[in-house]
Amino acid sequence: MPQSTETEFKPLLPESVGYGVVVGVGFFFAAMMLGVTTLQTRFSKFSPSSSEEFSSASRSVKPGLVCCGIVSAWTWSATLLQSSTAAYTFGVSGPWWYGVGGTIQLAFFAMVAAKVKMNANGAHTFLEIVKVRFGTGAHLLFTFYAFLCILVVCGSLLLGGASTVNALTGMNVIAACFLLPIGIAVYVIFGGLRATFICDYAHTMILFVIIYIFFANVYGTSDATGSIRAMYDLLVHAGKNAPIDGNQDGSYLTMKSNQGLVFGAATILSGFSGVFCDQGYWQRAIASAPRSTTKAYILGGLSWFAVPWGFASCLGLAARALVDDPRFPTYPSPLSPSQTSAGLAAPAAAAVVMGQGGAIAILLVVFMAVTSAVSAELIAVSSLVLCISLCSLYRTYYWPTATSAEIVRVSHYFICFWAVWAGCWSTILHQASIDLGWLFYVQGVVLSPAVVPIALTVTWSKLTRAGIFSGCITGAVLGMLAWMIGCWKIYGEINVQNLAEPYSAVCSGLTGLFFSGTITVLISLAKPAHYNFAETRAIAVYDDSRSMSSASDAAADSNAQRRPDLYTTSQEKTSCKDNATAIIVPIQPDDANLESALGVSRVQLKKVFRRAAWYSLALTLAVAILVPIPMFFSHYVFSERFYTFWVACTIIWAAMSGVFCIFLPLWESRWEILAIIRGLVRSQTVQ
Repeated sequence: MPQSTETEFKPLLPESVGYGVVVGVGFFFAAMMLGVTTLQTRFSKFSPSSSEEFSSASRSVKPGLVCCGIVSAWTWSATLLQSSTAAYTFGVSGPWWYGVGGTIQLAFFAMVAAKVKMNANGAHTFLEIVKVRFGTGAHLLFTFYAFLCILVVCGSLLLGGASTVNALTGMNVIAACFLLPIGIAVYVIFGGLRATFICDYAHTMILFVIIYIFFANVYGTSDATGSIRAMYDLLVHAGKNAPIDGNQDGSYLTMKSNQGLVFGAATILSGFSGVFCDQGYWQRAIASAPRSTTKAYILGGLSWFAVPWGFASCLGLAARALVDDPRFPTYPSPLSPSQTSAGLAAPAAAAVVMGQGGAIAILLVVFMAVTSAVSAELIAVSSLVLCISLCSLYRTYYWPTATSAEIVRVSHYFICFWAVWAGCWSTILHQASIDLGWLFYVQGVVLSPAVVPIALTVTWSKLTRAGIFSGCITGAVLGMLAWMIGCWKIYGEINVQNLAEPYSAVCSGLTGLFFSGTITVLISLAKPAHYNFAETRAIAVYDDSRSMSSASDAAADSNAQRRPDLYTTSQEKTSCKDNATAIIVPIQPDDANLESALGVSRVQLKKVFRRAAWYSLALTLAVAILVPIPMFFSHYVFSERFYTFWVACTIIWAAMSGVFCIFLPLWESRWEILAIIRGLVRSQTVQ
């Protein structure tokens, strides 16, 4: 493909709109979450002043809302921008491989989620499980990877969002990096994890509505494209004017794309790292109701696939088709490599198709993606710090009688700190010329050695401490060597730009993942552990409703008198608010106590795990093998009829995903919503 000249991306909106969206909409959601939290505290059994409710939503979130939360948390700015960049660069294969690279990880994590409920339901973080099973050394090793993951994710989110705001409005990138996390931190502090789930629902609903609007404009009403047939003709023309090296006939309408296939491998590696090393996904497994954990992840994976596939197939390909349109922001030149890497393909297409309305829609949807995912990261990082500092140090040595309110207060302080640090970190990356595309590829490089050891911690009884250390450290060393050598041999020079090229990233990520997993398993099998998970099943839940003096009596009759909830009524909250202590209530490892604590037996959880395993294998086989590989090796170039069928599939899949994410949570929570409405009406009547 010929190199493009650098042409300024012309903003379509005034700078004030950028500040208005980043600050105004952010604080609007903060105010909305404050209102929802107030209603929840007053008219339901859940209060965010409880540490269990703040960090794990009382482990009672229903599958529809968890599904919505997964879609929202996994819809990063990269999901919208980088997938569109892949479509702009590689053609129809790019959005498909991006979707594969995120969906199969969620499918496999459904198995891990089932094992979390079976083997460590009392845990608040995956680091807590590691600490109990393997001790301090492994705990510190995985703490390093957990925080490294959060740094990469926060940098990716904020840089992608800030670059888009800057391109569309001219708002200063550094100002956007600092202002974006502020409003997010406010509503997370007020509402905790459940507030992020509720906000996820609002974000996801807006996301799907905007995707449907773009579908209608690109494939129907826009004079720039006008119809599916017109889009097809424009893409055929683009393939002749700017053919893709490695694609069949240089076409954008084929799955036979060598670069697209490599991009798919890099996306899969990056996706595994982003899911298994990110506490945000473990948080949702912990927060969900035991019986429905796997169902939530299955629905979440299927629903999320529609976002990159549908959104990027629409706007990413539209950007490539409309490069020669005089309304294109960089006309007469295509996007430069730096603009492409910054994720500006989708904003460019939206500007042509819908003008200022498209720019506002992209601005809003990217803002939603950033706020939702950053809110999940803020809760995750506060939980990690809570696990490291409170559980490991203060609770054991310095602060054994810490109250629930004190635990939550420390979480608030660290959320504020991390919101500021995230702005500083993304500014450092921006000043170092690191952008969204660079972080996307490098994520799999730096995190892949930890994926298999982390996943096996809660799923495999034979895993050993020696296996963990050998696998992680050896995988990391070999991965770094493969990164440097691959970059040097393929691109001829080791520099910042070449290290984030797809082939360099795949060399490192694949080496790290393969050798880490192989060495971990082989070392563990040499002298297996035969661990029975009794200790992890006895990890404490902090019961906020009981005082220290009555802990033993309350534990004896909790199932008979205090459950089904761990929380008090409004009057009880008032009476015990000042002296409530977060008491450790162990979950006993035997089957009878497991069933009484979780409402589900171990036999049922094993069935859930097996179901998740079959689903994961079937989905992986379908989306990673059966659909793309035959089309790759047949060198098939889409006909107009097949392209129409392809577009119809994206629209139908997105429509079904919207139904799951918008209507299922409302239906599942209908009684709770009615209870809050009745409470509101009753309180107004009394007044």
